[in-house]
Order: sequence, then structure tokens, then C-alpha cells
Amino acid sequence: MDEQALLGLNPNADADFRQRALAYFEQLKISQDAWQVCAEALAQSIYSDDHIKFFCFQVLEHQVKFKYSELSEVQQQLIRETLITWLQAQMLNPQPEKTFIRNKAAQVFALLFVTEYLTKWPKFFFDILSVVDLNPRGVDMYLRILMAVDAELVDRDVVHTSEASYYFALTLEARRNTLLKDTMREQCIPSLVESWYQILQNYQYNNSELTCQCLEVVGAYVSWIDLSLIANERFINMLLGHMSVEVLREEACDCLFEIVNKGMDPIDKTKLVESLCQVLQSAGLFSIDQEDDVDFLARFSKLVNGMGQALIASWTKLIKNGDMKSAQDTLQAIEAKVALMLQLLIHEDDDISSNIIGFCYDYLHILKQLSALSDQQKANVEAIMLAVMKKLTYDEEYNFENEGEDEAMFVEYRKQLKLLLDRLAQVSPELLLASVRRVFNTTLQNWQTTRFMEVEVAIRLLYMLAEALPVSHGAHFSGDVTKATALQDMMRTLVTSGVSAYQHTSVTLEFFETVVRYEKFFAVEPQHIPTVLMAFLDHRGLRHTSPKVRSRTAYLFSRFVKSLNKQMNPFIEDVLNRIQDLMELSPPENGYQALLSSDDQLFIYETAGVLIVNSEYSAERKQVLMRNLLTPLMEKFKVLLEKLMMAQDEDRQMALADCLNHAVGFASRTSKAFSNKQTVKQCGCSEVYLDCLQTFLPALSCPLQKEVLRSGVRTFLHRMIICLEEEVLPFIPSASEHMLKDCEAKDLQEFIPLINQITAKFKTQVSPFLQQMFMPLLHAIFEVLLLPAEENDQSAALEKQMLRRSYFAFLQTVTGSGMSEVIANQGAENVERVLFTVIQGAVDYPDPIAQKTCFIILSKLVELWGGKDGPVGFADFVYKHIVPACFLAPLKQTFDLADAQTVLALSECAVTLKTIHLKRGPECIQYLQQEYLPSLQVAPEIIQEFCQALQQPDAKVFKNYLKV
Repeated sequence: MDEQALLGLNPNADADFRQRALAYFEQLKISQDAWQVCAEALAQSIYSDDHIKFFCFQVLEHQVKFKYSELSEVQQQLIRETLITWLQAQMLNPQPEKTFIRNKAAQVFALLFVTEYLTKWPKFFFDILSVVDLNPRGVDMYLRILMAVDAELVDRDVVHTSEASYYFALTLEARRNTLLKDTMREQCIPSLVESWYQILQNYQYNNSELTCQCLEVVGAYVSWIDLSLIANERFINMLLGHMSVEVLREEACDCLFEIVNKGMDPIDKTKLVESLCQVLQSAGLFSIDQEDDVDFLARFSKLVNGMGQALIASWTKLIKNGDMKSAQDTLQAIEAKVALMLQLLIHEDDDISSNIIGFCYDYLHILKQLSALSDQQKANVEAIMLAVMKKLTYDEEYNFENEGEDEAMFVEYRKQLKLLLDRLAQVSPELLLASVRRVFNTTLQNWQTTRFMEVEVAIRLLYMLAEALPVSHGAHFSGDVTKATALQDMMRTLVTSGVSAYQHTSVTLEFFETVVRYEKFFAVEPQHIPTVLMAFLDHRGLRHTSPKVRSRTAYLFSRFVKSLNKQMNPFIEDVLNRIQDLMELSPPENGYQALLSSDDQLFIYETAGVLIVNSEYSAERKQVLMRNLLTPLMEKFKVLLEKLMMAQDEDRQMALADCLNHAVGFASRTSKAFSNKQTVKQCGCSEVYLDCLQTFLPALSCPLQKEVLRSGVRTFLHRMIICLEEEVLPFIPSASEHMLKDCEAKDLQEFIPLINQITAKFKTQVSPFLQQMFMPLLHAIFEVLLLPAEENDQSAALEKQMLRRSYFAFLQTVTGSGMSEVIANQGAENVERVLFTVIQGAVDYPDPIAQKTCFIILSKLVELWGGKDGPVGFADFVYKHIVPACFLAPLKQTFDLADAQTVLALSECAVTLKTIHLKRGPECIQYLQQEYLPSLQVAPEIIQEFCQALQQPDAKVFKNYLKV
């Protein structure tokens, strides 16, 4: 072996050596006999370096996995002998191998097992067992090999194949694995189970590591072997014995969980679970102490959850089968576990609690199905409810300012508890409402002296009721009088208690989230709107010390105002005055720290727009207010654009360009307030937005920071096309001209949707403009597409693909808007060039999305031009190019009908052929029968079949035929 290259295997080696080692590995993988050198090195223990040993196993692994069939019988025998020799050496070595080497060796054994067990090595396990006997190091390897075999046969997390052939390979692999498992069940599983029993019996008191490994193996295999081999007296008694040995009980728990999880007859399952519970209970495991080992309790909780869910699954099957007596017995068994479930649910450790939620959820589902609940069941529901309320509470350690992994886990856990709360609401909505009301009122009466987490959870529970007690369109304050009164009382308490002033961000945020969730309350009691508006506008909301609160409040404020716009009229001018300073464009000068980020300011501008547009003011007053809102932006924009033109430093340029972009974005966002009922014209605001357009458009000719500026102005134009309609048209030609100058793939890709929007909206109104800019736009596109790119530059290739799609989408919009004259008037040579690009897109590029669009364009052109009065030479083009494209595209190897987009492309291809037949009639059939299809050497009967399908009046018939 190349000793120099091997030096690079050491993790501390420098980059050059590591690179050389990688190259050497690739070289050995290709080599015919390099594996033999590695096999010899392993069998004879030539190297002591761990990384070289691991490397040798990697080379062997590659040989077995990818090139085994190329080896002769003798060579295959050599690999088997190498592994067995290596295994024998493990028991004699003074020191055991490192864990990572043992795991890799086990993987190679497992690969050889799946390759050879059914054919050349049926005694695989017996050979290994005869070598290892009960030697601890040998047993360790044997158990690791068993886990690796299980991972190959069962573990679906192991990705064995590449994406392309994934499903086909998966089916073959599944068949192979089934055959292997069936053969193992017949030939060796009873012996393996016996070996596990011997290992457990031999090592349970003197080698906890091996015992735990063996328990893990039992747990893994129990899912696919005969359960009676494990679920019998001697095995279960041993496992239950392990439950009281501290170092073994976690693995024993997991092993019992797998046994309980195994599918079996419902009556047998109930008996099994009950017998386990009896022993566990008598061993004192059902009384949970908060001080107990939490790692064990987390596993135990998972086991109890498994037992509970197994019993519930049995109950469901028994009910379905009509066996009411057994179902009743099983229900009693379930009820008997509820006390234990509650102890685990309420445990202060969230992992322990989280592990039992599934059982709890399914138990409530049973109660939901019962016609009436017993007193005990009602008590259980209430106990679960109290547990959920308690567990929803934050603990002291939660870090609100810097949320990390622990905090994220608690948020996820809260989501699980929410599902329980929703299920509780389905079982007993009255009880849930009464419980929340009691907790809420008690807490809010004394909020000043109550800890933040209790105040937060009280408000949170009110918030959660909105989803737990569903109504249509948030109508919580009408309909059911009891519920409406209760919610109205709680909302009144929330907004009048002064709790919005509580000095903790979690309470503040929960307050604002809840008032927005129940905005319909303010339609019933509008007298509280000023109180809440003030909370939003002062130090409790938008001016809070925490940026997180300010940011969230900006969004919630916008929602609050939008949902209550009819009730806002008395407060509009006051609110606009109070938020004026929050809308200032933050200049990119050092040290200036704005209260809100630019993203937050977008919500404030939108809110201001909503207040003005939905007000009851006259159009003149609305115009004045809108001008007051937008004029500062325009003035600031002009100043900043001048500064940008003179800026030398690139960082300064970027900061100025960002600021200019924000100004355009803010103006754009105010326009979201307009609607079909309240248009820009009706509100008298057209002039203001036209002034904005004239202010912003000069930025397109700025040579600096083009990408940022163009992107912002383009977005504004999109909005103005919707809001100003034809008033925007005079600005489009010069804007387009600027945007087509010095543009790159991404610029064009983003510019084309703007032209598509104009074309689709104004159609013939913009025909002269389109005719004028059609070829300049196409030249710009072709220029970018023809730019040379490096072979491996994937981002450049992707950009070109996206641009090509955009180009075809543009042609589709033009033809689909009934404006084919735009293309027709470009001169014969240009028209031909465009048509050929569409044919090329349909056939040559393996991009089904573009292909689909191209066939849509071709169908449309055939429909418009394919008749007798179409342009000169087009009929010829149909037969010479469009018809062949419909056959050549699906015949390409890259045309993959397993892909949904390709199926759509084929469907459009069928439409194209149908349209040609529709426009050209019998002439088309004649051409296919006598000229085109015979030229492809298609058999006469298939030609006949094809033409018959094409002539069917129902287009679906032909589409399905083409698919087949």
C-alpha cells in the first residue's frame, strides 16, 4: 500500500495529505485486486493504526457492495475467510478494537450476509456463533453484526440507492429482504433467540454493557420474528428482573416496549399487557417519585404509553368485531392505567410528560365515542385538563431573550399539549370553558402579585379556546349564549384589568395575540377600542423596550386595524399622528437606531393606508392624508438618489440603495389597502401614486446598485398596474427601455413577469408597445442565453433554465392574450427564428415545465394560424417541424413519465396533435399515414391504431392512448 497516502488518514494530517488519501481511496475502489491487499492487512493484523484498519474495511465494504459479482468463487471465499479470521483475532488481541472499527466490520459482515445467505453462506450465523461462543469480545461483535443485519433488512432510515432508481430498487430490495427474513425464520431464528437468552443469563450480573446490547438486539428483532419466542415466561421474567437493575432497566424498558408494540390478536394483546402491568405494579414501578432517575422514567413513560395505546388499539378492534364483553374488559384495563398516566403527564420533566401524551390523546378519543361518561371518567377528564394547564406553564429557566434548543423543545411540547386541549374540548367543552374561566379570573384579579408564567398561561388558555371551541369566521360572541357570555366576560376582564402593563415580554405578547385573535369582541363592545389602541401605540407595544415585542406588535397592530376598519373612523387622525415618527425612513447614517426594522415598518405603512382608504372621509380628504403619508418618502428618495450617484464607497452605496428600496417598498405597501370597492380612483389618490412613479423611475437609470434598485421599482410597477390601471401605461415604455439595458439572466427573468402582467391585463391596448419592444427583449434574452458558461457552473445553468422558462411564458402570454399579430409583424426572418426556438424548447431541453409551455404555444399558433387562411408557409412549418416535435419529444430518453410535470407536457403534446387534426382535417391523417409515420419505421397496424385514436372526438381518449 502507498504508505505516504495512508498518512493522510489521520484526522490531524494536513489538507494535502488528506487529499492524497482520498484520491488513493478512489484509486483502490477502481482497482481490480486492491481489496486483496486490504483483506490480507486485516487478516494478518499488519497495521496497528486504527484509521488504516478502518480504511481497509471501507475498501472491502465497497467491493462487497458494488463489485462482488465480478469476483471468482475463490476470491469470494477469501473475503469470507478474511472476516472470520479477523473475528477470531478479536478474542485474542490484548486490547479490543475501537468502537468505530467494530461497527464498520459489522456493516461489512451484514453486507456479505445479504449477498450470500440465500446462496453460498446459509450457515452464516452458526459459523459466527461457533467462533465467538460466549467470549465477551466475540459476543460484542456478534451482537453488533445482528444490529447491522437488522438495519439492512428492516431499517428504512438507511438510504441504499440513488434518487433516480429509488422506487424500482426499493421494490427489489423489499422482495429480497422479505425472502431473507422468511429464510431466517425457518432456519436460524430459534437458535439466535436461544443464543440471546444464554448471553442475557450469562452476563446480566457481570457485564451490563453486553446485556444492554443484547436487549437492544431483542427489541430490534421482536418486530419481525415469532413473538412467542420472546413473549414467554422465561424471557419475560428475565426482562422484568432487569427492570429493577439500575444499569439495565432503560434497555429492558425499550425491549418490553417493542414486545408490547408487536401486532397481535386483541384479546392476547390485552392479556400480555395486563400480565406485564401486574408484575411491574407489584415491583413498585407504578408509584412515580419526582426524584426518580429521569432518564429511566422517560423510557418507562414511553413503555406505559405503548401499553396504553396497545390496549386502546385492542379495544377499537374488539368494538369493530362486535365483541362487547372483551371490549368492556379491555376498557377496564385502560381505565386502570389512567392514574399512572396522570402521574407521568404531570411530571415536572417535559420529556417524561411528552412520552405519555399519545396514550392520553387516544384515551380522550375513546371517551368522545362513549354515549355517557361515568363520574370517574369525568374526574379523569378534569384531572387531564388541570395537568395540561399546569404543564403549559413556562419555567423559571426559560430564556426569552435568547431562545435556544431547550426553548425550542418546550415550544414543540406546548404544541402537543394544545392538541390535548383541543381533544378535551371535543369530550367536554363546558368543562373546559368553566375550568379556563376559573383559572383566568382568579389569576387576573391579582395579576400584579402573580408570577409572570401564571399570568401568561391564564391569557394563553383564553387564546387557545378560540381554536379548541371552533366557530365559523371567529363568531365567538354570538350563538351559544353561555359560551358567548363567558368569552365576552373574559375579554372584558383582559382589556380592563390593566394586565397589558405587566412587565414581562411573554405576558405582553400574549395580551396582543389574544386581542387580535378575538377582534370580533370589539364589534360587540367597541368602547374598549381606544384602550387597546393606546396599548398598541405606547411603551407596551410599538414603543416597548424589547425589539421582539415591537416587531410582533407591528404585525398584530396591522391585523387589528384591518379587521376593525369599520370601527376605526373616530381614531384615524389621532392614530396617524401617533405613528408618524415610526414611519421615518431610517437614513444609513452611523449610530441611528430606529425603533422598528424596515420589515416592521412595512406593516405600519400598510396600516396607515388601510386607515385612510377605509375611512368615511371624502375623496379630497383621503387624497390629502395619502399625500401627507407619501410626500416625505418621495422627498427623502430624491435626496438619497442624489447621494447615491455621488457615493464612492461600495458599503455606503449598498446602504443607500437599500434605503431607497425601502422607500419604494413602503409606498408600494400602502397601495395594498385599495380594493375593488375602494379603488385608487374612487379615493382620489391616482395623482399621488403617479407622482411616486415619476419620483421612483429615475432610479432605473442609476448605474450603481442596479439589481437592488430595479427590483424595488419593478415591484412598485407590478402594484401600480393593478392600482392605476391604464394610467400607468405612459410610464411603461421608458421603464422597460431602462430595465433592458445591461441586464443579466436574473434581471430578465424578473422583468418578463411584468411584461406578462401588462400583456394579460391590457391586451390590444399595449399591442403597439409590445410590437416595438418584442425584438429588443428577445435579443436581450438570446444574448444572455448564448453567453458561454463553465461546464460545472450549476447556478449559471439553473439561471439560464429559469430564463428560458420565462421566455416561453412570455410567448405563451402573448399568444394566449389573442395578440399573435405582435409576433406576426416582426418580419418573416424573426418570426421563423422565434418559432424554431419554441420547437427547440419542446424537443431539445430536458425541462418538462418549459416543454409543456412550448406545446401550449404551438397549439395556440396552430389554432390561430393553422387554417386555410393562415400566414403563407405556416402549414408547411406545421408538417415539417411541429408534427415531428410531437413525436421526437416523447421519444427522448430524458422524457420520464414517472415525473408529474412530464405527464403534463405529454398531455399538451397530445392537444397540439389534436389541434393540428382539427385545423387540417383529413390532410393531416393522410400525411401521418403515408409520409411521416412510415419514415419512422412504424408498423402499419400501429399507424392505423394511432390515427384512429387521433380522430376520436373525445380528446381524453387520444391523451390516454399517447400515455400508453
